[in-house]
Amino acid sequence: MGRNYKFKEGGADMSGCRLCQVRLAKNPYYIESISTNIYSIEELCFYLQNNIYLIDQTIVNEKLCRWVKNELGLERLYRRLSDQLERGGSIGDFILPIFKEINYLSHNEFRKMQEEISKIEIQPADIRKKVKADYLVEYEMYMNAIQEYYQILKERNPGKLGVQFYASVLNNMAVAYGKMFLFEEAADCLWQAYQILQSKEIYKRYLLLLPLYLKEKEGKKRLKELGEKEERWEELKGQQKKICDDAEESALVERLQSLTPEEFFEECKESYHKSTSS
Repeated sequence: MGRNYKFKEGGADMSGCRLCQVRLAKNPYYIESISTNIYSIEELCFYLQNNIYLIDQTIVNEKLCRWVKNELGLERLYRRLSDQLERGGSIGDFILPIFKEINYLSHNEFRKMQEEISKIEIQPADIRKKVKADYLVEYEMYMNAIQEYYQILKERNPGKLGVQFYASVLNNMAVAYGKMFLFEEAADCLWQAYQILQSKEIYKRYLLLLPLYLKEKEGKKRLKELGEKEERWEELKGQQKKICDDAEESALVERLQSLTPEEFFEECKESYHKSTSS
């Protein structure tokens, strides 16, 4: 979704972004949803532009207004934002003046932002929550994402959005649990999704999780309950090992690609010394 920008403690890496036009804050503003500090209005604009579904009460509040005034010295913007809060205006009414303050967006970008906000404001609440949770998974805020998914499922109305939507929520919830190595919870989500859709793909992924949290005796018992042969257990373990090996190899390749030639050379020397040491 184009969110490759990484905030850094003590200020953002602004490569590829607008140059700072307003002073940096001595005390950062803490964005609770992604546990991140921001130090400038440019960082705030970047966050808002690229994470529109994450805009919630952690941004639209009086605390942000005071930060804009006290830390950035933007009195006029402070008055505009406070006024919108008092009026109970829309999300767009609150955040668009932030972009205007430093002309962060081009005319076309500003118009596009207005259109996106308008679309979001008429979307069903469950769709907005799901996209927000998906964003949180990308930020590795897994528990926050799971809480959002849980709220959707708790209040679900299949007649409103269709059962397939809620199956996709369960699927993504399983991913979030899996990222935290909570494989039993992930499997439970996939099983619920399978009960809804009867999807062969979901069923296969459910089976693959079994060896990650069940002992052999329990796993074979579960396979028998599902009408599978006990021999399938070893097959699943083999498939799971290959997936893990492939993931480790992929992570290694990605890491090596991120190294400079000098760093790569040092890694090779270190590896050589380790292999020849007694």
